[in-house]
Amino acid sequence: MRLYAIGDVHGRFDCLTTLHKMIADEIARDRPADWRIIHLGDYVDRGPQSREVLDFLARAQTADERNITLLGNHDEGMLKFLADPLDADVFIDFGGFDTAASYGVELRTMPRRELFESHRQLIEAVPEHHFALLRDMPRSVSFGDFFFCHAGIRPGTALDAQSAHDLCWIRREFLDHQQLYDKVIVHGHTPCREPETCPNRINVDTKAFATGRLTALVMEDTEKRFISTDLGT
Repeated sequence: MRLYAIGDVHGRFDCLTTLHKMIADEIARDRPADWRIIHLGDYVDRGPQSREVLDFLARAQTADERNITLLGNHDEGMLKFLADPLDADVFIDFGGFDTAASYGVELRTMPRRELFESHRQLIEAVPEHHFALLRDMPRSVSFGDFFFCHAGIRPGTALDAQSAHDLCWIRREFLDHQQLYDKVIVHGHTPCREPETCPNRINVDTKAFATGRLTALVMEDTEKRFISTDLGT
């Protein structure tokens, strides 16, 4: 099986569609026996086209279940805001204005009645299949010797006992850990200039929303390599 693991998209619909075209061309050329495309979360916020990204992913997953979408902390923040406008810190503080704008909604936070009104408008603007996609996203998946999640795992805790919060949010304890895990952890969440390959983890978040560089780790048999877009800001 060939595996593709795609880092944080953050509203860069142009990068996502370009990378998917690159992947489709490879699959058509090489005809692997089977494949999976694993998206590691953070589809919304910061970039300009969160709506288009979610729509693309929903259609891709409906067309072929081998497209897998994992939940990121920004996606979780959007879900929490849609459920309760007073649970808005993550969404408002980390790019929610851009996400709302992609749905044609101006997010207003003050006074409180304006927050409630813009929340109502966003609820009406988000299609039901976007809600369903976000609600149904798992937080991790595993294939062979690799464990995929958005942020990372808690050292010392079994892979099947990881908390929902850590899978979407953990950073320093995970990044600083030097020992091997039961599997190699493939993650995003922490932006870096180049993909990071460590003995115990691989980070593919190359800050696409600011760089135009969306990266995928490609794995098949013993081969590991990276492919990236180069679209600029």
